[in-house]
Amino acid sequence: MFEDIKAFCKWALIAVAVGIAAGLAGTAFHYGVEWVTELRGTYRWLIFLLPAGGVCIAGIYKLCGAENAGGTDYVLETVREKKQVPLITLPAIFFSTIITHLCGGSSGREGAALQIGSSISNSIGRWLHLKEKDMHIMTMCGMAAAFSALFGTPVTAAVFSIEVVSVGVMYFSALVPCMVSALTGLMIAQLFHVAPTRFVIDGLIELSPASLARVAALSVLCAFVSILFCYVMKKTGKLYRKYIPNPFLKAAAGGVIVICLTLLAGSQYYNGAGMGYINEAFHTELPWYVFLVKLLFTACTLEAGFKGGEIVPAFFTGAAFGNAASRLVGLPASFGTGIGLVCLFCGVTNCPLTSVILSVELFGAEGLPFFAAACAASYMLSGYTGLYTGQKIMYSKTGAEYIDRKTM
Repeated sequence: MFEDIKAFCKWALIAVAVGIAAGLAGTAFHYGVEWVTELRGTYRWLIFLLPAGGVCIAGIYKLCGAENAGGTDYVLETVREKKQVPLITLPAIFFSTIITHLCGGSSGREGAALQIGSSISNSIGRWLHLKEKDMHIMTMCGMAAAFSALFGTPVTAAVFSIEVVSVGVMYFSALVPCMVSALTGLMIAQLFHVAPTRFVIDGLIELSPASLARVAALSVLCAFVSILFCYVMKKTGKLYRKYIPNPFLKAAAGGVIVICLTLLAGSQYYNGAGMGYINEAFHTELPWYVFLVKLLFTACTLEAGFKGGEIVPAFFTGAAFGNAASRLVGLPASFGTGIGLVCLFCGVTNCPLTSVILSVELFGAEGLPFFAAACAASYMLSGYTGLYTGQKIMYSKTGAEYIDRKTM
């Protein structure tokens, strides 16, 4: 008991320190992204600076000696292997994501948050001379703190950090540090008035065999869309690497492609993270093709070398698809939007428990049975695809079999 209490106190103190540091960085990052997003909304012509912004990002990574950094994939690998996230990752990903959003790249924020948090926690761990096994926990601790500060979803952040690395194996030794750091990061963000991410579903449906069948049908469709999302992202990356291997030219070309797509779309609806438009999807019916266009914008942006993350675009894609597909299966559009959002997140991250908790923190607990059933179906049917190649799936999705394979 004494040893357990000593370990608890040790990790609680360390987690608070990580939460404060990552919370402050996450808060600064949040306001930086918000400010440049408002700036781009005022000065629409900034979209034409996207190729130059891409070249700047490539230059930042080369200057920092981080041109071979693996992003979120590398962060996940540090939990399993003898790797560390260098502190230089923090300014590189911070300013690169700001540039991406300023110039209108279709990108999220969570990938940057995970890298910012893990670089801070790894630096603290090295300063404290922690053992290698403790450094793995530190990585997850930093991920949870920054994710929580940015989105205002502490339980989701903590569970995601211990579930995403090796699907089927939960790193419960990191539960206390991740939970403490996530709550600390959240309180730091609240201290600076960072609003948590929340969405309002206009109306919920009654639980019945018929309504459950409709939700199941929508979750099956979402599982297929999650496979498509991962396939398009990775295929686009391969095409870029094959035909434009130079990172500077690739970023410039990607910027030109996104500009052309924006001109074809006739608006900047699909540029940036699109959090405002996700909220709009809960209150109005969207055209059926919106999710495909957002996916194309995101793939052409991120795979060209722009930074930020795929999760918020996945939210957008899932919400837009759920909004449109709800009309096919006979569900209210607002409710279908929520199902689509969490199901696509579940399918691309392979994190069913995180997805269920996310639904509660985003929408409330009233529709929990529906969201839990939908996430279970989406997880099983999304196969072994995933956004993160650094992620491993340890157990089969269809049987009690140890497989230990990386996502496709």
